[in-house]
Order: sequence, then structure tokens, then C-alpha cells
Amino acid sequence: MRRIRAAAVGAVTLSLALAATACGGGSSTGGGSNDSPKTLTYWASNQGASVAVDKQVLQPELDKFEKQTGIKVKLEVVPWSDLLNRILTATTSGQGPDVLNIGNTWSASLQATGGLLSWDEKNFAKIGGKERFSDTALGSTGVQGKDPAAVPLYSMAYALYYNKKIFADAGISKPPATWDELIADGKKIKAKGKSVLGAEGANLSENIHHVFVFAKQHGADFFTADGKPDFTNPKVVEAVKSYVDLMAKDGVIPAGDAEYAQNQSVSDFAKGKQAMLLWQSAASNLKSQGMNQDAYGVAPVPVISGAPGAGTQVNSAVMGINIAVFKNTHNLDGATKFVKFMTSDAEQKILNTAYTSIPPVKAAQGDQAFNAPDTAVLRDTLAKSAAALPQVPAESQFETAVGTAVKELFADAAAGRAVTTGSVKAKLEKAQQQMPAA
Repeated sequence: MRRIRAAAVGAVTLSLALAATACGGGSSTGGGSNDSPKTLTYWASNQGASVAVDKQVLQPELDKFEKQTGIKVKLEVVPWSDLLNRILTATTSGQGPDVLNIGNTWSASLQATGGLLSWDEKNFAKIGGKERFSDTALGSTGVQGKDPAAVPLYSMAYALYYNKKIFADAGISKPPATWDELIADGKKIKAKGKSVLGAEGANLSENIHHVFVFAKQHGADFFTADGKPDFTNPKVVEAVKSYVDLMAKDGVIPAGDAEYAQNQSVSDFAKGKQAMLLWQSAASNLKSQGMNQDAYGVAPVPVISGAPGAGTQVNSAVMGINIAVFKNTHNLDGATKFVKFMTSDAEQKILNTAYTSIPPVKAAQGDQAFNAPDTAVLRDTLAKSAAALPQVPAESQFETAVGTAVKELFADAAAGRAVTTGSVKAKLEKAQQQMPAA
């Protein structure tokens, strides 16, 4: 559940330019020192309904770590709106935390800055070995063919959450499996005076996650095999238009959602204002807003036809949070111990239960806590029908440029301006021009 600001694109570009000189003090295989062996600073991402909730979840575990090791962890929960820029500032200045959480889709971009410790075979051995982690989660830890820049911590996937009462009142007996079914169900739901499907039209990351999946379902990718932007590919254009058309043409996403960027669609769903929500690991968020788990069902995200799977049946990006070590840490041994602690079987069960996410550690996935119907859908999606977002150094710029294009298209739709193949292509062409030269 991560959020980034449009301003991040400039910071990313700056960080890539300065990477060669900004991260002095570390060797090519890791660097860092043990000058401050009794303390660690930890930037955690905001996973819960609020920063206060995260502190309630994390502090007892940090106290446990201190009791076991004698190392005190200073916690700061950083909101998603600030996290990427904070990290980029740290990598360019060489002054950052010892340990930090990153959105898994940022792995390749942050790897390119040179500011994070590389997790080679030797470092993985210190935390129990690379084989402990699922291949799906490891696929979003950095550029293929290079040692990972981070270690998987929480795994997530998108699902379709649906209000059982609204469905029953509209005479709908099961959740839609395809987009055509969802659009048809939407007519019945609107006839009962309810909104159909929530979206965060002004949220760049949410836009990217969904158009990425639509592109996969149309047999397209935003980047060529050699990592070059391919945003104006006809199938990419068709995919982006299909997503925006859920508002512009089909009317299942309300026009007002074009302005949503702060999880308002989740609140609308929790309050019974809308029938469906596409979200990643939403259970804890819905519970915190007073929605009883019996009030909603969870199903796979729809596909164009058939059932979710690989190739054009992909229905989610591989979402999640990775944990990384800042290359210039002054407690390298302690930071490694902390990563080992946070990814231990026991802690994985505790933390992922609290956040209703899926453990990327294979041994922890078998716990009964992850066999509930909602988490089973997420687990199966990650195993069978999720794909990693492009692991390219320019991924962050991609999120900003294309996410903004989709935001502008939603604004057009909300204002009653036509969303045509030509207008979609023009927005994506502009986004591609904003990408750095290869």
C-alpha cells in the first residue's frame, strides 16, 4: 500500500546522477562499519491504518529484539507520501537510517543509486539463506542478474472486495470473474442507488498497478525486453483506455473518484457506499474502519475471459514491502541481525498477521493464520497469477510519468471530455518523452 508524489521523478533523476559519488565509505561488496554496535535506526513504512497503529504493532517486536540482542532500535514510521523522497535524499547525502522499508517496485531504482547493501550469497547466508523466500517475492528485489538490493518482508496482492448485502439486494449471486461481468453487474447495482467500483484516480501508484495488470491482460508490456519504454505500443494504449473507460465509458467507477488519492475509495467501501473495491490486502484497513469481515467477500481480480493465471490471465502486480540495509550503516552486524529477526519464521507470522499480508518466507505461509478465505485468495494470486512490475532502473520515473497520464485521463473523464484512443496515446507519448535516455 504505497503512495508516491509526482515530485519524486526529479529526485530519482538527481539520485541516479549522483550515485557514483554520494555513497562513499562503503566497499563494492557492502561497506558500512560497526562504530555504533548498540543502536539502530529503522524507517518503517506506514502499513496500518495510521502511523500510530504501526507503532503499536512494531514497538513490542523491537523491544523483543532489544532483549535478545542488547541493540536498541529507534523507530520512525514514514508515511508513503514522504518515503521515497526521504530515501533518495539519504542516498544522495550518504546520511540515512541503518535499516529501512521500501516498496518492492522501487527495488531496481534504489539499487541503481548504489545506496543500499547488496544481498549476495554471503549476506543471505547470515539470515538463513535465499531459499527461505518465495521466488515470487524475490522477483521484485532488484534487476535480474544482479544480487538483490533488499529482502522481502511483506507480500501482497490485489483482490476484488465485494459487499455481500449490496450484491444480494441487486440480485447478484456471485462476484464477477470477468470485466464484462463486472460491467453488467454494475448496471444492477446502480439501479439500486449504489456506486459500483471504487478507484483512486489521482493516486499515481494505484494507477500504475492497475494499468500494468490491464496491459498484461492485453498481452502488452510498458517496456521492451531490453528495458526501453514502449508506452505508445497499440496494445498498451488499448489497455490504458480499457481501465479509464471503467469511468469514461462504462460508468462503473464514479466520476468523483477521479480526485481520490488518500484511500477514500476504501472508506467508501467500508461505509457501504459502494459495492466493490480493488485493493491489496485490505482486511486490516477495513476492520480499522469498523467493517465486519462477514459483511464482504473476497475474490480474484477479474480478467478479460476465463480464469486467472499466467500470461494474459495475470490479475495482480506482485505487491509488497522489502527491508533493506543502508550501505553506510554504522552498525552493519546489528542491521543484519535485525533483518534476520524481522524475516524469522516467528516474526513473519506475527507481522503479516497484523497487516493481513502474506509472508514471503515459505515456512511461515503454512501457518493457520494465512488459511482464511481472504488471505487464501491473496496467497493463490501471488502463487499463480501475479507478475512483477518492471525491474528497471527507471521504474520510479515510469510510475510518475504514466501514473500522471492516467490521472489526467481520469480528470478528462470526470469532466465529460472524451477519452479516445488518440487522447490516450498522446498522454502516453508525453509520458514516454519524460523518461530518461537509455
